[in-house]
Amino acid sequence: MTQPDFDTIARYYDLIYADRTDDIEMWLALAAESGTDILEIGCGTGRVTIPLLEAGFRVTGIDLSADALAAAQKKIDAGDFGEQATLVQADMRKFSLSRTDFDMAFIPINTIMHCLTIADQQSTLKTVHRHLRPGGWLVVDVYHPYPPALAEADGRVELAKQFTTPDGNTMQWFVSRQLQLDEQIQQVTFLLDEMDETGNMRRHTLSFPMRYVHRFEMELLLNGTGFAVAEILGDYDQSLFYAESPRMIFLAQKK
Repeated sequence: MTQPDFDTIARYYDLIYADRTDDIEMWLALAAESGTDILEIGCGTGRVTIPLLEAGFRVTGIDLSADALAAAQKKIDAGDFGEQATLVQADMRKFSLSRTDFDMAFIPINTIMHCLTIADQQSTLKTVHRHLRPGGWLVVDVYHPYPPALAEADGRVELAKQFTTPDGNTMQWFVSRQLQLDEQIQQVTFLLDEMDETGNMRRHTLSFPMRYVHRFEMELLLNGTGFAVAEILGDYDQSLFYAESPRMIFLAQKK
């Protein structure tokens, strides 16, 4: 697994994703159906963690980025969540926590796509499996590699968002994706162009590979690592998956 250097843009993460809330209601609903103790894989700066805590769940979040975890901890401290929240800096492929009785674990918004090999995918799923109670749930949210959508995105440079930083600078966030079909890889590049009030521009660049997965490939991975797939959702409104769904959200129960 190649770990992207997300620490370099951790301070911009909340600005980039400030309006990304379309999945929150789904995570709250799925957590409510599963229990009270939740394990979040790739919690980042707490985009999903904080709403779960506010709803009364106990959340343990793991992430590899120290800067992202520091930002999440500030939010937790500000919310006075106390022992309700635990953050751990760890690799999702091989972490080991003191408890193995979580009601639900979830891997949100393409996080598992940072696993570039079958071995890394299997290791991640097996590690999560060990931390769930018998009958506990794992939810994996990935991009649906619908062929027309893949082809449309390939090679394009898209202005994804423009916003103002806390110090008054203008930031433009560009995203590009290059396909490597033989490896099932999308090479994703973030370009963050920051312009100050004098017109000086500084560019921050982050490029990383992500391995997309197909429906039955993910089902095979889950079934082979101790899970039974109960349902596949196609979007955050919890509609069922179909051929043109934008997402594949796997609801799998520990065998």
